[in-house]
Amino acid sequence: MASAPQAAQLPLFYNDLMPLNSRDHGTWRSRTTDKAKWLANQHAVPLTVEEFPQAQRHFPIIFSSGDNPVPLALMGLNEGVNVFIDDEGALTGPVYVPAYARRYPFMLARINAGSEELSLCFDPTTDLIGDFEDGLPLFDGENPTESCKATLNFCEQFEVAGQKTNAFMEELKKHDLLMDGEVAIQQEGQEQPFVYRGFKMVDENKLREMRGDVLRGWNQSGLLPLIFAHLFSLELMRDVFGRQMQQGKGPALAPNPA
Repeated sequence: MASAPQAAQLPLFYNDLMPLNSRDHGTWRSRTTDKAKWLANQHAVPLTVEEFPQAQRHFPIIFSSGDNPVPLALMGLNEGVNVFIDDEGALTGPVYVPAYARRYPFMLARINAGSEELSLCFDPTTDLIGDFEDGLPLFDGENPTESCKATLNFCEQFEVAGQKTNAFMEELKKHDLLMDGEVAIQQEGQEQPFVYRGFKMVDENKLREMRGDVLRGWNQSGLLPLIFAHLFSLELMRDVFGRQMQQGKGPALAPNPA
């Protein structure tokens, strides 16, 4: 159902990356949009732990499969299906949009492999940044504008949230709390349920058996509420499935795990 973003070289959504600088992009502007075309047909989007409280109200929070799982907002149960975004990238209703998707087409990246310094980069294939007459200017002479600074600040905050997310995932792995997930959804009129696998979730049995001192530490650090947010959000699996069926994007009649 959900695998880690396919990004051997480039992160999910990005077709290319270019450093932003006043020499080459001094006259460029950034447009705003109410349509996230890059989100259309994307069923799983990376999520940071800081977003769990808001995200768990809208869609399931799962973890990707593999040796290095990451949290994912499940916006559809089948590949290529996003029940919250239409084909043009417009929201189909009120929904929380993950920060990973909101920062596009910008992101912080290392220009040189041997350097720890991060530079503000953008996807040059986007139509949201360019030498336009409309939009907000990115530079005032050689200096970044307030709009550009705000974008940089958002990306920096996202990196900090990413570090917290990594620490959260390391704690889950340390205590071997993740298990292979599976959900079976029985559709009226079908003899066999639709079974979804290919993701990870917290093992509730192991969570119940955790030592009291560990649970107290997790409660004090705020980790325990995040785990519960994930577990509570899984109840929305059937809601997302129902949305798929209403939109005519349901799976084949014969059960076919994604």
